[in-house]
Formats: sequence, C-alpha cells, structure tokens
Amino acid sequence: MFRVRCRARRKNRIRRHRVKISAVRTHILEAALSQPFAYSRAWYASRTAMLVEIETDSGLTGWGECYGPARMTAPVVDAMSRWLLGQNPLHTDRLWQQIYADLRDHGQKGLVVEALSGIDIALWGIKGKHFGVPVYDLFGGPLRTSVHAYATGLYRRKRGNPLDYLSQEAAGYVRDGFHAVKLKVGFGVADDVRAAQAVREAIGPDVGLMIDANHAYDTVAAIELGRRVAGLDIGWFEEPVLPEDLAAYRAVKAALPMPIAGGECEFTRLGFRDMFATRALDVVQPDICAAGGIGECKKIADMAATFGIRYNPHVWGTGIGIAASLQLMATLPTHTPTSLAPLDPVLELDQTEHPIRQAILKTPLTHVSGVVAIPDGPGLGIEIDRDALEAFRVRPSA
Repeated sequence: MFRVRCRARRKNRIRRHRVKISAVRTHILEAALSQPFAYSRAWYASRTAMLVEIETDSGLTGWGECYGPARMTAPVVDAMSRWLLGQNPLHTDRLWQQIYADLRDHGQKGLVVEALSGIDIALWGIKGKHFGVPVYDLFGGPLRTSVHAYATGLYRRKRGNPLDYLSQEAAGYVRDGFHAVKLKVGFGVADDVRAAQAVREAIGPDVGLMIDANHAYDTVAAIELGRRVAGLDIGWFEEPVLPEDLAAYRAVKAALPMPIAGGECEFTRLGFRDMFATRALDVVQPDICAAGGIGECKKIADMAATFGIRYNPHVWGTGIGIAASLQLMATLPTHTPTSLAPLDPVLELDQTEHPIRQAILKTPLTHVSGVVAIPDGPGLGIEIDRDALEAFRVRPSA
C-alpha cells in the first residue's frame, strides 16, 4: 500500500511538472452606450475590452485582461504567444522576465507591458486552479475577505445641467451605500469648483469625495484648483498633472493640503521606483491590467509599503480586472500598520455604463452597501460566460 501511494505521488509530481501552455487566444469585445459620457480629455460612445485566454494541455484555462486600446493590445498578445506555447504556465515570474527582457529595447512601458499584464493575470489564474486555491493563497494568504469600494462615476454628459445631474448621481451612490465617490474634473478650474461644491452638498460631510483630472492641467492650474476646493475635504486629487512630469507632481504635492494620487499611467516596478524615491505622491494607483499584471503589481505594492505610500488600485474594465485586483487587495497591508483602527485599501468600482463588465461573468462581482466580497474560488475565483463573449465579440470585418 505504501509503495502504491508513493507511485501515485510521483505521478502527481510528474503531471504537475509537465503541464504546458497549448493555446493563447485574444478576444476583442465592444458594446455601444445608451448615451456618450466624457472625462477631461475625450468622449466615450462605446466600451471595449481585450481579454486574454490561455489554455493548457491539462485542460485548465486562465483569463486575463489588458488595459488600453483593445485593437492594439490584441496583436501584441498574439505576437507574444511564441514565448508561451509549450511552456510551463506555473513559471509566471520566469515567463514575465523573459518576455520583458526580450522586448526591453522596444517596450518598457505602454502597449507591450499592457499586453504582458493580461498574460500574467491569466497565468496566475491557471496557477491558482492548478493548486486548487485562490491566487491570494499563493502570496501567503488573505489579510481580508472583503473590501470597501468607492464609486467612480460623475462624468459629463451631452445634455443637461452638470450641477443637477452630477448632484443627483452622487446622491444615488450614497443611497446605494458607497462610503466615497470620485468626481471627474479637468473642465476648467471655475467649472470644476462649482461641480465639486455641488457634489459635496449632495453627499453631505460624512461621505468621502475625491477628484480626478486625468492629467488635464499644468502645475499652475492644478494648484489653483486644489486650493479652491481644499475646504471641501477632498480625499485625494488624482492625476492633477502629466504622468511623465514627476517634478510637477512634487510641486503640486508641496502646494496643496490634500493627498495627491496617481500612477494609472505608469508601468512596472522600474517605472514606479522614481515616483516612490522622490516622494512624488501620497497614494499610488497602478492598474493591474496595465502595470505588469498580478505578480508585478504585488512587487509594486511591496515597494509602496516600504516607502509608506498608500496603494489603492486603479480599476477600469471588466469583471476579470476587478477579480484580479481583488485577489491582490486581499494580500495588501493596511495603510496604518500599527493602529488598532486599521485603514485598509479601497477598491475603485466603476459605476458608469459598461454592458460587458459583469455580463462576461457567470456570477457578477457586485457590492453590498459599498462592500465587495473577495472571490475565494480557485484562481481568480470567477467563471467566464462564453455566450457573452460571442455577443460582444468584434468580428474581423468590423
């Protein structure tokens, strides 16, 4: 009996060792919106997504998502498949390092890293399924089983008075149980001040209010806006200036009393290194679908904790990106590590219209009074609805 058990264990070890990637697929999805909405630099008339599907010869499938222009990240992922096919999907770090190193001369940031992010998320999903555990167990286990979420919305519309519809929308988020909301600014300093005042009045003094300019301003305008809204108890001022200009970030941070946030347009721990070392911001917001994936964002989070900088992820996409972010957030330390009243990281939960977001999940990831449970199933803890993929798929002729 003992010999039989030993042989079975050896076979299991061999089977685990020999698992290989057999296919890499990309899925470009798109859905029209019922009405366009705008942030400071562009209008949206549709929502898109680019999903990565990685299959193994053992029958396991992992799903990832790439931030950025879907029609551009898809061919990059397709080109990267030559580094993946036939490889062991459990070797997440080795594969990441190899692809990044081979493309370093051409893609330290942007599309290459966004594509690598989707691949990495899918590989971590496979690894979790292989061992039958959530991804957070692979990082040492969860520090929490749920997170508070803030509502991202409050974009501009083509019709109506912004002061009216922004106030009504913000009040609706409070009724839904959100503890904080984020307002899009960058439409002119005076306009932004009026909008922020209207939203603060609508949500009351006890609900958090953050503002996000999507790097619409220069240093002078950003400082002016920050000073004029300082009395509204702003939780953070996000992307006040261009993401490349860390000197401008430091100038804004030095001039304003509220925390300064950013990082959704930065990539890999190498990109975040100078941001941390020069104390350019107070809150860092990597996007797991852009900054390098789950493994890389865990490294970035560890760096942030070392520098005492708060990590609250940027999340803008489908349920895959939300699920991956939640798996990472389960492992993040509190912002107040020695306090009896810990302040935990918060999830960005996009509330704008996105027909694809939850439809691709067999079980949607929703909030209850502003709290989102972290999936505890194997891998990312989600299952994909392939019928929804077909419904939103962009056909080649399109």
